[in-house]
Amino acid sequence: MLGGSRLGDISKMEIERIVADGDLDGLLSAAIVRRVWEGIPVRFSHPAEVRRGDVDDWMTRGTAVLDLPFHPQCGLHIDHHLTNKPTPAQQDAAAALGCHIVWEGALSAARVCFNTFQETTDLSDIEAWMEMVDKLDGGKISRGEFLSNHPIVWIGRTIDANDDAYCQTLLQHIIEGVSPDELVNLKPVYEKIMQAKEEFQRLQSIVDQCTKVIDRMAIIRLDEKGIRTNGYLVTAHVGEKCDACMIIHGYEDVNTDDKWPLSASFYSNSFLHKDGGLFDLTNMATAFDVDGGGHANACGCRIQPLSDDGVLEEREVVATDVERNIGAWLAKWSSRSGQ
Repeated sequence: MLGGSRLGDISKMEIERIVADGDLDGLLSAAIVRRVWEGIPVRFSHPAEVRRGDVDDWMTRGTAVLDLPFHPQCGLHIDHHLTNKPTPAQQDAAAALGCHIVWEGALSAARVCFNTFQETTDLSDIEAWMEMVDKLDGGKISRGEFLSNHPIVWIGRTIDANDDAYCQTLLQHIIEGVSPDELVNLKPVYEKIMQAKEEFQRLQSIVDQCTKVIDRMAIIRLDEKGIRTNGYLVTAHVGEKCDACMIIHGYEDVNTDDKWPLSASFYSNSFLHKDGGLFDLTNMATAFDVDGGGHANACGCRIQPLSDDGVLEEREVVATDVERNIGAWLAKWSSRSGQ
């Protein structure tokens, strides 16, 4: 937690806008920061968009970036991802330019925001969200909780950064103090949850068709299918057959706005390994992609152009690179301890 003087400095900043990750953690982070700086606009984004420069037009010293990679033009950066942890020199350099970096090794970015502002802003109603947001984002949720009808679990499954109107509606309700139990019964949220439940069943069927397990790594090929999912659904479905999973998604051809590049997400089976996985998965996420990263137990990267020998090449990514990347990652995975 920040000391009083530094917290005072941050509270006095002139924050004019927020860019936050478009998931449950980012949404709660934005709700907390909006309690501090009322009425400012919020834009939901994704790490890849920040790295590509898609949100550069929103970046000034009056911009708060939450639960996303650091942007050198922002004024406030709050995060908890291990690969985004700044060095003391980086923090000092940012401060010299008028940018505050707040990083904690918490389970969620929302928890860092909560810790940062709870002494100066009334966040008592937000506490109802915090335990489950921490569990979901920090890999501490049980299989039973994940498969339950817990309202926050299902609200999280309805969030899609591409549906800005819905994200803004959720954000406003949370800012206004609507509880999770109340929120799930509001018509637009209830309808989204019903859709999410149908999609959840469909995804379970797709996982069956697109998954193979190699050396206790579940590999799910969702590339070219226009589908995203997370490690919880996969590891809950595959069960004790895997220690971790690798989800491939995106498209080879990304010439239209509704397609995202070929990428991979890595997750430890937190239902099986409750105190951390057998391997730091960021070793895989950062092996070829300099912008890859996240947590040791949950991270991701883009597919990179590799030769047959696993060497980076200067060319566009093509579909055959997926298997080359998978092979190279499995080689790294094979070096883990505790097999």
